Amino acid sequence: MKIDFVSDVACPWCAVGLNALERALERIGSDIPVELHFQPFELNPTMPAEGADAAEYLQAKYGMSAEQLAANRRNIRERGAAVGFAFGDRPHVWNTFDAHRLLHWAGLQGAARQRALKHGLLGAYHGQARNPADPQVLEELAVQAGLDAAEAREVIRSGAYAAEVRTAERYWQDAGIHSVPAIVIDERHLISGGQPPEIFEQALRQIAAQG
Repeated sequence: MKIDFVSDVACPWCAVGLNALERALERIGSDIPVELHFQPFELNPTMPAEGADAAEYLQAKYGMSAEQLAANRRNIRERGAAVGFAFGDRPHVWNTFDAHRLLHWAGLQGAARQRALKHGLLGAYHGQARNPADPQVLEELAVQAGLDAAEAREVIRSGAYAAEVRTAERYWQDAGIHSVPAIVIDERHLISGGQPPEIFEQALRQIAAQG
């Protein structure tokens, strides 16, 4: 079974969804062999390099009041904690395109490396309020994911894989993906949102049974 996890580093529900999906895969075990790939999506593609205040940006983008934003954050924290993801304060939003470029390169080094980098980026952004557009942060996370520091540095500084990421983003948008996380199974089935582990498990078992 091939799973394409379409998501953005800046998306808190993507952090919830990934951890929940992995809990489901742990329950499934060897019953269903899985290939997990991460695909790019930008929630804030026009975000400038310096980023923006998170509360101001989110309230303006989604028309939320301060009270609604606070309630939403409490809900996300609780959902994250339930699947083992610890959210910290997230006072700023950042551009994530360079993170997607690095993730694309990491995928060429192997699924395990890409997965480790994805977790590192989500934890840095949502748990530690670190900037995924900062070259030093990206290089540090690449090394922590077991990737070569010099090669990662060259990817970050050179702008490599920009065209590939743009092409992938257009592909998934043209396929009808307009919100994330979007979990696409064998390029035919879609599970949307940060579902609980039991929902992912049930859906994956049903899809596998259909052949």
